[in-house]
Formats: sequence, structure tokens, C-alpha cells
Amino acid sequence: MRKIFLFVLLATACSAWAQNDVERVLQSVEQRNTTLIALRHETEVAKVGNHTNLNLSNPEVEFGYLWGSPASIGHRKDISATQSFDFATVTGAKRRLAKQQDALADWQYRESRMQLLLEAHNLCLDVIYYNAMYKELSLRKSNAEEIAAVQQKRLEKGDVNRMEYNQVKLDLASVAAEMMRCNTERAAAMAELQRLNGGEPVSLETTEYPAVAIADNFEAWYEEAERKSPALAYVRQEIAVADKELAVRRADGLPTVSLGFMGEYVSGENFQGVKVGMSIPLWANKNRVREAKAQVEAAKARQTDARLQFYNRLHNLFVQQSGLHQVVKSYEEALRATDNTTLLKKALDAGSISTMDYLLGVRIYYDAVNQKIDANRAWQKTVAEMQAVLL
Repeated sequence: MRKIFLFVLLATACSAWAQNDVERVLQSVEQRNTTLIALRHETEVAKVGNHTNLNLSNPEVEFGYLWGSPASIGHRKDISATQSFDFATVTGAKRRLAKQQDALADWQYRESRMQLLLEAHNLCLDVIYYNAMYKELSLRKSNAEEIAAVQQKRLEKGDVNRMEYNQVKLDLASVAAEMMRCNTERAAAMAELQRLNGGEPVSLETTEYPAVAIADNFEAWYEEAERKSPALAYVRQEIAVADKELAVRRADGLPTVSLGFMGEYVSGENFQGVKVGMSIPLWANKNRVREAKAQVEAAKARQTDARLQFYNRLHNLFVQQSGLHQVVKSYEEALRATDNTTLLKKALDAGSISTMDYLLGVRIYYDAVNQKIDANRAWQKTVAEMQAVLL
């Protein structure tokens, strides 16, 4: 059997812990998020409401007391009690409709859950990005501080001028400012995660992204995505509900039967017996079947549109993630082959290059590292959006 997924596993233990960390946060969000808790209650309320009209209608009891005139004829008392019944065809159609409506409520909840967990997942990826960037900036700051200390000694000896020394100090200040900005943005992402976690704080300190599975063949992967997608399942279920609604409307064309007791009591005479009635739906159900048929056609049209939009969106995401993955791999290969930071530092210490040449060289390398980290986050988010339908 052809493999659908090509698993890209990170070989370090940190990667495994990263996956566990993100999964742990998402599980916590699913349990504690107040929106999801409210939606779960609303789903249960909807299910109860779907079954409220399945019982028998209320019985009807009537009592009449009539005074006779002249008084010699006595008084008359009328008593009746009736219960209406639907045909079994109508009752069965309504029960089947209620079950389909229950399934629709479940799929609606799952779609809302998917969107909320995707939001939380993206925030987790942002936090990991800021963790990794802060770690990288910390190394740069340490290096910049070391260079600044050396250049200050060289300035005191007259080996460098004030302008070169100022450039080193400015580079150090720039790195420190980037660290502060990174911390601020990370704090904002963590605050959003806490909000999604029902106000409870979360912890996510890893700098490694979780291992991800990349689709090897889009069409094969899409078959599973289409089958599991809550959004598509919801529109499919809408058709099922509309079909059952049509069956109920057709069954409503059957008469409603009532059965009961009736008694008439007058002075010296009593009449009592069975009372049978029938409600014939001549006008009340007019155009309801036509409306139900139109709802079925509308549901089918929504499904066609939803499938087209879903396919195109996932196909675009697949192409996008494939391109971003290649970008990340290209950056990683280039950075491994062209890391000149150590050589630049040795050349600066030996006086072979100027301070400006050193700063220009490391900035080119640092820019490439930043681009790689940015591309990696973009790739991870694209894959997360693709896989959200499988949650």
C-alpha cells in the first residue's frame, strides 16, 4: 500500500519534547477554553430541543354545565377528553429528523473546535519562534559585548578610531533592542494563549518546532482530509437534515387522528361513549413540501461550493508549504556551508579587516539566519493549517 505521508522526524530529544509541549497546551486549551465549554453546553441544548416535539400532543379535556329552561327540564353536563395521534409514518420521520439534527449540532461544534485549536496552535508556533529568536539574539549579544570590550581596549591604545568604536556600540544596542522587542511580542502571544486557556497560564519554553508530517501525494492526502473535515461534514449533514425535513413535510400531509371519551348527562338521561376525530391538513401544509424541496437543492449547492473552496484552499496550502519547505532547506544548507562568523572574528582580532567590514560580514549572515527562522515559522503555520482538518 502506497504511503500517504512522508514523515520528517527531528532527530533530537528536544524536538520530541517540543511536540509534547504543543500537544499538552492544545489539550489544556480544549479542556479549559470558555468558548468551547459554552459551545458544548449549547450543543447539548440544541439536541434536547431537537427531541422536544417528538412526544404526543397534550390531551384536551372539556367540561360544560348548561342550565335548563324551564327549570323543570333540569340541567345538562357535558364531559369530553381526547388525545390526538400522528400516524406512525409521521412519528418515525420526525425521530429520524431529530437524529440528523443531533449529528449536525455535533459537526458544528467540531468545526468551531477546529478553528479555535488552530488559533491556539498558531500562537504556540509564534511562541516557539520567539523562543528561538531570543536564543539566537542572546548569542549575538554575547558576541557583540565581547567585540565591544576588545574594541574599547583598542580605542584606548589608538588602534581604532572613535567612529569604528561607535559602530560596535550601536550594533550592541541594536541587538539589545531586538531582544526587548522579541520579549514583548512573546509576552503578547503568551497572554493570548492564556486567554484561550480559560485564563490559566501556560508554559512553553522550547525552541524546537514539533515534528511534522508532509503530504507526499496531495490527491491521496486530500481524500482523507475531505473525509475528516468538519466543515465538509457539516454541509453534507445539512443535506441529510434537509432530506429528512422533506420527509417530515410530506408526512405532515397525512391526517391527525384524535380518540377520546365523551359524556352528556341530563336529568334522568345519560349519554356516554367514544369520540373519534380527524384533522385533515388541507391548507396549513400548503407550499411546505415545495419549500423543503428548495432547501434540499440549496443544501446541495452549498456542498458543491464548499467542496470547491475547500479543495482549492488546501491545494494552495500544499503548494505553499512545499515551496516554504524548500526555502528552509536551502537556507539551512547555505548557512552550514557559509558560516564565516568565526573567521570574521579572527580576522578582526588580527587586524586583517576593519570593524566596518566585520559588522557588514556578520550582518549578512545574521540576516540569512533571520530569514531562515522566519521561513521556518511560515512553513510550520502552513502545515498546521493543512493538518487542522484532521484534528
